[in-house]
Amino acid sequence: MKCKTLHTKIIFFLEGELPAAEMEQMKIHLLECSECAAFAEEMKKTLAIISNEKTPQLNPFFYTRVKARLENQTEQVVATRQVPVLVRILQPALFSLLLLAGVYTGIKIGQPANVNSDIPVFAENEVVPYFNEMEAESIENFLME
Repeated sequence: MKCKTLHTKIIFFLEGELPAAEMEQMKIHLLECSECAAFAEEMKKTLAIISNEKTPQLNPFFYTRVKARLENQTEQVVATRQVPVLVRILQPALFSLLLLAGVYTGIKIGQPANVNSDIPVFAENEVVPYFNEMEAESIENFLME
């Protein structure tokens, strides 16, 4: 038997699913070939780990804990149904008042301030030339100097 053939059928061999003649050939090859024997041993360990992980350990008190949690949740739901009548009325009213206060504040902030005629205010003519000096002197004259 060739090693490649053994590698393709090793899982079936380890699980005992091969016909008796092929099982005998595999056993003989594993006794003769040390590399295939090491490979078979690694596969056996791997399959053992997989089978241990597949079967979960059942906790005998799992059902009891789940049942207690479900009963506890139903009791909490019954207790919370009495309070929301007041909350259903006050919460939207409070949010509406906060929204109106925010809109009013935004409108007041956006309005221009009332300017008394007694306080001197810079006119646009006085401030703009400082921001736009390009009109005061052409770029050619600036670069020539």
